[in-house]
Amino acid sequence: MPMRLVLSAPAKINLTLDVLGRRADGYHEIASVMVQLELHDTIAVEPASALEVECHGAAIPAEQNLTLKAAQLLQEVADCRQGARIYITKRIPIAAGLAGGSSDAAATLLALAQLWGLEGRLPVSLSELAARLGSDVPFFLNGPVALAEGRGERLTPLPPLPPRLVVLLKPPFALSTAEVYGALRLDEFSDGSATRFVAQEIRAGCWPPPERFFNALERPASRLRPELQRYRAAFLEAGAAAVHLSGSGPALYSLFDERGAAEAVYQRLRQAGFEAYLTTTA
Repeated sequence: MPMRLVLSAPAKINLTLDVLGRRADGYHEIASVMVQLELHDTIAVEPASALEVECHGAAIPAEQNLTLKAAQLLQEVADCRQGARIYITKRIPIAAGLAGGSSDAAATLLALAQLWGLEGRLPVSLSELAARLGSDVPFFLNGPVALAEGRGERLTPLPPLPPRLVVLLKPPFALSTAEVYGALRLDEFSDGSATRFVAQEIRAGCWPPPERFFNALERPASRLRPELQRYRAAFLEAGAAAVHLSGSGPALYSLFDERGAAEAVYQRLRQAGFEAYLTTTA
């Protein structure tokens, strides 16, 4: 068995997020096209007598740490008595709609299954375990581009796209995913047409036009945090042609074809004191 494994855990953005309605189980039925980014956390695992998690770059309470929950779930399902020391190096901003915690959990499942010699020996698939941990977790076992349906756990891989530059702006506040979904109004449920169009364009081998990107959570997120619109306005004033919310937010993103244009917007945001990131799609 390897003595140490290191995996990348990428962030994601939602090109679309249609919310079709509320399910009987309390979740919402969605349709979303998600794309992984080069911006990533790093997960390193090595043998130990018990489970230990160290996080560098952000403080995550143990009860909210999906990495630890992923390790404990894998132990339980596999009836595994081995331990591991897990190191998380955070680069993805937390509670931002970029699914850093979900990505960390998926990378942890993959790394520990290999470290503990569980590949091919589990009674259920890693994807099923990922779905138990959270709606976004299975995507990181199936990326880099996918159509997510159901509550997010039903995934259809889409063809990879040519890389594009991405500028991210992270406002200095968090949004609760449950609260944002809970703030949706009936007239804000959508029929999935935005997602179907974008998925069709990707299957044809091209990037969809950004004006066809859509996120049904933008309005409820803005009602909960009206100042989100000030950050959107600042992003546009910095030179972005179109700005979109990722997931339940509050992170905003804009795509660019040219490095010079992306770097100029990124630098203006940084100089104005905003938390901004420059990356590419995977």
